[in-house]
Amino acid sequence: MWGAGATVAIALASCDGSPKEQLTLSGLEFAKFDTVINEQPVGLIKMTNKQGMEVCVTNFGGRVVSIMVPDRDGKMTDVVLGYDNIQQYADAENFGSDFGASIGRYANRIKNGQFKVNDSIIQLPQNNFGHCLHGGPTGWQYQVYKIESYDAQSVKLSLVSPDGDNHFPGEVKATVTYTLTDDNALDIKMEAETDQTTIVNMTNHSYFNLNGDPTQPAMDMVMYINADKFTPADSTFMPTGEVRDVTGTPMDFRTPHAIQDSLRMDDEQVRFGNGFDHNWILNTNGDDTQVAASLYSEKTGILLEAFTNEPGMQVYSGNFQGIDGEQDKVRKGGVKYPQRPSVCLESQKYPDSPNHPEWPSPYLQPSEKYYSHLVFKFSVK
Repeated sequence: MWGAGATVAIALASCDGSPKEQLTLSGLEFAKFDTVINEQPVGLIKMTNKQGMEVCVTNFGGRVVSIMVPDRDGKMTDVVLGYDNIQQYADAENFGSDFGASIGRYANRIKNGQFKVNDSIIQLPQNNFGHCLHGGPTGWQYQVYKIESYDAQSVKLSLVSPDGDNHFPGEVKATVTYTLTDDNALDIKMEAETDQTTIVNMTNHSYFNLNGDPTQPAMDMVMYINADKFTPADSTFMPTGEVRDVTGTPMDFRTPHAIQDSLRMDDEQVRFGNGFDHNWILNTNGDDTQVAASLYSEKTGILLEAFTNEPGMQVYSGNFQGIDGEQDKVRKGGVKYPQRPSVCLESQKYPDSPNHPEWPSPYLQPSEKYYSHLVFKFSVK
């Protein structure tokens, strides 16, 4: 727990009491994350397992900053995108990047920023094509999470979202627990409670590039999605309410294949998304022991398998990275990203679920506990 007057440097010292390291395996400097935001201490937390895998997290936005895993030759490779200092994460100009973030109160989009609670219409901020995206302009990914506890392989973060936060009703107390297991999996548990009826839909927003070279597009990664159906979207990325079979469409990833093979701009859905930015209805039925989706790099041999108890998976193919001014921004490691350098696998309730009662419900009652489980497991083949 944070003690009275504790500093980030003290809180993030080695568990054995020895002085804190200067650099992580991924090359991050602890000092560049040691700061205060909104009068709350922020720092970088490093986790390592018995296999030598390393995961670094900052409590600003509950973000995954780096994930170091071995490739087929044993070379340690950082497989997520981001920045190498807290200033860039916190810079208002970079809001919207969501690199590695713990998203809340509602991940993805809500149409026109409106939904009902007890027959009252709630009007949320409209920060994306007239819709509310990722909890509004000051969603949880831009807040400081409190570090509740941590050790060499786990960190628990907490956040209190007050009643009226971005106009959402009810005070919500949420936690995100990252655990690095010895079988090279990053286990993410997201939990929440409320004192009023509200909606909660949390996810992790890590951008994965398994090729080891984020200066190049990553659409040659092989993707698998365990889904027979998806929810089509309109030109503002909002689900139309239809549920469509993936058969015969570019959305069919039931047989693993390179993402670029299905990036067909002659298809309306791909064109509307400028690539993939869609929700797939998972076949796993809440069973988080079944693979929901996977990514594989033939260049490095790194395989990522995603497991979740959620009904949907939003897959985003980095369509707006590296364009419209984004190509000039210097990222982690001093590199600049091209268009589509990564893929996000966002476990979730479907976008705009509050306005579709026939879909799995995102509503949370005071008598209930929200629990969302997401595991990213890494291996080599």
